[in-house]
Amino acid sequence: MGKKKKLPSPPRANKEEAPATLKDLLSSEVLNKLKAQADELKNEEKDRKEAERKAAEEARKVEQKRLDNDFAHLLENSSQDWRKYK
Repeated sequence: MGKKKKLPSPPRANKEEAPATLKDLLSSEVLNKLKAQADELKNEEKDRKEAERKAAEEARKVEQKRLDNDFAHLLENSSQDWRKYK
């Protein structure tokens, strides 16, 4: 068993020879506007999710308050061992 011969790796293409990307074709002004718009959309999405979370939390509080005032609910969920309250 002899040593395996390594194949020479193909030469890497220079940046000048690589195909142009969209980032290269756009001007820096347009690129900055797109980045700013993306940041704005991320912030809006974060704010929307936070508002949804707060609304859901508020709805849970309201529902819990309603259930705390409902005698049937309290009776069903209370402990039936009254000896520990003596």
